[in-house]
Amino acid sequence: MAVLRLALLSDVHGNRIALEAVLADITARGGADAYWVVGDIPAIGYDPVGVIERLVALPDARFVRGNSDRYTVTGELPRGAPSLDDIRDDPQRLRELVLIAESSGWTRGAVTLGGWFDWLAGLPAEQRWMLPDGTRLLAVHAAPGRNDGPGVHPELSDDELRALLGGGEADLVIVGHTHRPLDRVAGGVRVVNLGSLSNPPRGEDPRASYVLLVADKAGYRVEHRRVDYDRRAVIREVQRVRHPAAGYLIGLLAETGTRGDGR
Repeated sequence: MAVLRLALLSDVHGNRIALEAVLADITARGGADAYWVVGDIPAIGYDPVGVIERLVALPDARFVRGNSDRYTVTGELPRGAPSLDDIRDDPQRLRELVLIAESSGWTRGAVTLGGWFDWLAGLPAEQRWMLPDGTRLLAVHAAPGRNDGPGVHPELSDDELRALLGGGEADLVIVGHTHRPLDRVAGGVRVVNLGSLSNPPRGEDPRASYVLLVADKAGYRVEHRRVDYDRRAVIREVQRVRHPAAGYLIGLLAETGTRGDGR
């Protein structure tokens, strides 16, 4: 193969409408030879099974386990969920804990009934590949050796980023997790945060974010892409399925705008 085209996606979070918009954009730009999805696939969103089925049907699809994938399988509470001490100090936070448990159970039930629980439980922690020019590519969810924690975000200093990437044995590291796109070099290692297809950080660009990587023997280039999608339609679907975390999801989408033009 003279030129390799990789579509790199992360943090789909059960949002089939956003996923379809991104896949259409990839097709419009010439398609991809392979699709890598670096975690947080079914939860937290309105169509966990539909998203998995759509992704696994893509050509040469490879996957990485994210923290929310792990929560769905193990039933553990996410990082930052209120502890019993938190609830004793502020009983109002009990409702927050109940909503987290309900949402996790809803996704787990959907994935189990859809026949995808074992697939989700078996996702690998990383993917590696050698690009045609010899660049060592590593894809993980949060950072090398980690699918949780603060992850890679723009506020990290060069020293902090260098420490986070240490030991990855790669020249190019692909991550997601923080939902914040980034492209930096630290300690001779380039790290690219893909951003997210769904659930954007509050107050930031609401469009789906992904990366196209085009490589040949002469080198590679990385192109960050932003794709708008119908967020009103997503809100309607969240309401239709009576998602336990509907208030949270609608709040994210409504705060960043719900019109098709992203405003």
